[in-house]
Amino acid sequence: MTDPERLRSHRWFGGDELRSFSHRTRARQLGYRPEEHLGKPVIAILNTWSDINPCHMHLRERAEQVKRGVWQAGGFPLEFPVATLSETYQKPTPMLYRNLLAMEAEEILRSYPVDGAVLMGGCDKTTPALLMGAASAGLPAIFVPAGPMLRGHWRGETLGSGTDLWRYWDERRAGLIGDAELGELERGLARSPGHCMTMGTASTMTSAAEALGLTLPGAASIPAVDSAHHRMAAASGARAVGMVWEELSITKVLDRRAYADAITTVLALGGSTNALIHLIAMAGRSGIDLTPADFDAPDRGVPVLANIRPGGAWLMEDFYYAGGLPGLLSRLTDLLHLDRVTVSGRTLGETLAEARVHDDDVIRPRDHPLAAEGGIAVLRGNLAPSGAVIKHLAADPALLTHTGPAVVFDDYRDLRRRINDPSLGITEDSVLVLRGSGPLGGPGMPEYGMLPIPDHLLARGVRDLVRISDARMSGTSYGACVLHVAPESHVGGPLALVRDGDLITLDVPGRVLRLEVGDAELADRRARWTAPPPHYERGYGALYSEHITQADQGCDFDFLARAGADPEPDPR
Repeated sequence: MTDPERLRSHRWFGGDELRSFSHRTRARQLGYRPEEHLGKPVIAILNTWSDINPCHMHLRERAEQVKRGVWQAGGFPLEFPVATLSETYQKPTPMLYRNLLAMEAEEILRSYPVDGAVLMGGCDKTTPALLMGAASAGLPAIFVPAGPMLRGHWRGETLGSGTDLWRYWDERRAGLIGDAELGELERGLARSPGHCMTMGTASTMTSAAEALGLTLPGAASIPAVDSAHHRMAAASGARAVGMVWEELSITKVLDRRAYADAITTVLALGGSTNALIHLIAMAGRSGIDLTPADFDAPDRGVPVLANIRPGGAWLMEDFYYAGGLPGLLSRLTDLLHLDRVTVSGRTLGETLAEARVHDDDVIRPRDHPLAAEGGIAVLRGNLAPSGAVIKHLAADPALLTHTGPAVVFDDYRDLRRRINDPSLGITEDSVLVLRGSGPLGGPGMPEYGMLPIPDHLLARGVRDLVRISDARMSGTSYGACVLHVAPESHVGGPLALVRDGDLITLDVPGRVLRLEVGDAELADRRARWTAPPPHYERGYGALYSEHITQADQGCDFDFLARAGADPEPDPR
C-alpha cells in the first residue's frame, strides 16, 4: 500500500466533509500541524506504564524512544495510557482484570483514527491482554516487551525474583535466617526496572510473543535497563510504520503454525504453567482452537534447553548474553515452522539463520538438555476431567508418583488459618488440597497454588509436598504443585467433593490425577453439594462472573472468545 488515502486514519482526517473538518480542527487544537500527520500512518502506542507497576516503571521513557522510531520512519505516533496490571500489588489478582485490559486495547484500536499499534507490556497479564485485544482488532501491531530486571544480589549470592523470595521466606519460617537478613534481602532481590528475571510468567509470555513473531528478533530477553532496549523500542516504532504500508496485520502473523511454535518455545524454556491459559485465550482470539492437550502432546519430544530458574541455574540477563530466544530456537529448527512470516517482515527461518549461542550451559545443546522433555505435564482423571497441569521440572522427583491422604482447605483464608494446626496431622505423605480458588471461586484464579508447607515440616527439612488446587501458581514458584484443576470446585467440579483422608494418586509419567473414591460415593457427595454464593453483585465483578470460562478454555469472556466480526466505526 502506497496511497495515503487508503490509510484507515484518512477516514477521519481526509476528505471535504464536516466531520473531517472537525477532526482536523481538533488536531490543530492539540498543536499538530497538518504536515505532521496528514497522509502518514498513525501509530497508537498502548502503554501500560504506571507509578505502581515496578515492572513497567521505565515504559514512560521507552514510549519516547518508540515515538522517535515512528517519526523517523515517516509515521505519526499517538500514545494511549491503558490499564496497568501490576502482579505485585493488584488484589485479588490481576488475572481478574486481564480481559478488561484486552477489551480496552481492542476498543481503543477500533475506535480511534489509528493505522497500526505498538503494544508496550511485560508484567504477567499485560502481554496476553494486549495481544488478545490486538488480535481481535486485527490491525498491524508489534509488541515491545518491558524486559527483565537485573540479577538480584545478597551476600555474594545471585538472586532470582520470586524464586528466591519464596525460598528465603521458608528459610525464615524454619528459623534459619532472621529479620536482619530478611531486610537485606528486601533491598537485594529487585534492583532495577523490569519484570522478573527468572523464567516466570513474564519472561515466558514475552518469549512466547517473540516466538509467535510479534516482536523484533531477540527483543524478549533484553534487560530493561540495557541500552539495547532503547534501540529495540525505537526500531519497533519504525517497524510499525513499515507494517502499515505493507498491510502486514497481526492476523497474517498469528496462524496455527505460530501458536504451535509458541507452545514448543514454552516447553523448551521450562516456562510457566500460566502460558497454557494465556495462549489458549490468545489463540481463541485468532480463531484457533487450542486445548491443554496441545501442550502435552509435543511435550515428550521437546527438550528443555534453557537452564534458567526456577527449573535451572541462570537468569534472563544470562540468557540474553548467551544468545536469547533466537539462540535457543536455532537449536530447535526441526520442530518449528520456519517459513511463516513475522512482524520483522522476514520469515522465522531467515531470522534464526543468523542466530548464535554463546554459552552452552545457559542454552543447552540438544545432546545435553536440562531435561529430555518439556517441563509441563497435563494430567487427567476423575479429579480433573477437563485437565490439570504440573510443572514437574520444578518439583521433587520423588513426588511425581505418589499416593497420599488429602488434607482439605475450603479457600485461601481457611488455608492461612489452619495450615500450622497440629491436629491436622500433616506429614510428608499428605496431599494438601485447596479449593475455592479457580476463575470464579478465587475470584480470578489467584496464584495460591504453591501452598505453604507447615512450619513443623520446614523445621525438619521438608521442602516439598504434593499440593493440588484449582488456582494458578507464579511462574517463579516451584514444587509438586498440581494447578488449574478443571472444572473448578466453585462450579461443582470433583475438587469440591474431596474430603479429609481421601487417598489421591498423582502419576506424572502416566499423566493421571485420581481421587481413590468409588463412583457411588462420589455421586452421593455430589447430590449433597450446594453451590457457594457469588462473590459480586454488581459492576465489573458481576460481568466477569457471568461470562468467564474455565481454565481449560483460557479464562476468556465467552462473548469475546466466540467467532464473529465487528464493523469498522463510521467516523462521519
